[in-house]
Amino acid sequence: MGLFLPHGGIGEKSGVVLKTLTPQPPLPQERGSEERLFLSCSPRPLGEGLGVRANHLNFEKLIMNSSTASKANFKNYVLVTLTYWGFTITDGALRLLVLLYFNNIGYTPIQIASLFLFYEVFGVVTNFLGGWIGSQLGLKVTLYTGIGLQIFSLVMLSFLNPEWAQWLAVLYVMIAQAFSGVAKDLTKMSTKSAIRLVVPQDAQSALFKWVAILTGSKNALKGVGFFIGSALLGLVGFINSLWIMAGCLFLLLFTGLFLPKGMGKIKAKVKFKQLFSKSPEINLLSAARFFLFGSRDVWFVVGLPVFLRSVLGWSFSQVGGFLACWVIGYGLIQSLAPTLIKRFGSGQPPRSQTVRFWTNSLVAVPAIIAISLQLNLPANIVIIGGLLIFGVVFAFNSSVHSYLVLAFTDDDKVALNVGFYYMANSGGRLAGTVLSGLIYEFYGLIGCLWVSAIMVLAAAVITRKLPDPEPSKAIAWKSDGE
Repeated sequence: MGLFLPHGGIGEKSGVVLKTLTPQPPLPQERGSEERLFLSCSPRPLGEGLGVRANHLNFEKLIMNSSTASKANFKNYVLVTLTYWGFTITDGALRLLVLLYFNNIGYTPIQIASLFLFYEVFGVVTNFLGGWIGSQLGLKVTLYTGIGLQIFSLVMLSFLNPEWAQWLAVLYVMIAQAFSGVAKDLTKMSTKSAIRLVVPQDAQSALFKWVAILTGSKNALKGVGFFIGSALLGLVGFINSLWIMAGCLFLLLFTGLFLPKGMGKIKAKVKFKQLFSKSPEINLLSAARFFLFGSRDVWFVVGLPVFLRSVLGWSFSQVGGFLACWVIGYGLIQSLAPTLIKRFGSGQPPRSQTVRFWTNSLVAVPAIIAISLQLNLPANIVIIGGLLIFGVVFAFNSSVHSYLVLAFTDDDKVALNVGFYYMANSGGRLAGTVLSGLIYEFYGLIGCLWVSAIMVLAAAVITRKLPDPEPSKAIAWKSDGE
């Protein structure tokens, strides 16, 4: 069978049929050439053969460059994750330090909850503006600005004077907590955006697994921070604890020397009004995230600790220890989410039906807990068992959400979209924190649980409209053997 060459093809004349296709030995290379010839056939006279030379292809260099890039990405992932871990431990420790310290000097649970109001409010603002700032200045700037602000907050709190009037002390702590709230959400937005940039955008990447490990370990370490905070308070006192944590965070600033400049910096300038112009997928996911995290905090932040302390008679250490164990377990489930979903699911990256399944499953949990308490079933068993089930289902929801926001996002918009998304997350936490105190005051824990169920239902309705990620962005799965 011959090969027909049209006009302009290889050969001396157009329309010539070549009867043979015979590979020939490579032509000699010049001394010192770095060229690699993996397939080289030299042209023969017409009718005798066809030669094709593959020049200027250095596959060895391509492989080496790919390996170098992978090592650099892994190094960046490790540095970013270690920095985030260190911050998270201090964040959890600071939360318990403030809570325990003000409980010891006679503040009520509602007053203590009010101390964290600015923490949540400024978290909303930070997530909204932080994505824009990160896209303009780079994620490295926002990440280490967050670490610096947390150090400032810790040092500021160390100057708190117990002799001050209560209103002044509350205002002072709220302002310090505002800086901490800004720090927390700058760090979180920067870290989760950076993960999107260090994972290659191809079908072999492991974005879901890496995000789940980061998010799950963050929550587990926040629980560890609870233990560390209470231990430091008992061993060295409130002020010394703050200075110890500030010193540890200062050491983490040096990791920034090893991260590349301009991470996440957008290619073009973004107008401020564009912060409101997000894709429909990001808008839907953000709205669902608002109600999802509001449903957790509406009974978890104030209602549950007060109920355990005042109604069930738990000691403060029992309340703190139980919540710390819950947060650690919740984080571990998040880390295992990719493995568990792969084993018991389709083995494919999460899609819209995945988040719908887990959100719908969560609706019933707070409702069943509320009904059980209304039926006067043993409260200790109902609360512990119900909270464990809620934690498992909620962890799967959070893990899938954290993946989808990145799967719906282009690389050059990652900081903007993630910042907008976590603004909704902070907004839900703020709403849940405020409602938790108000609803518990008038309707008790049962009222908080029913509001939680309603908020989860709202999230479930919103996710019904969520599409699947585009195939080019559904890059988040990697089996253990790959």
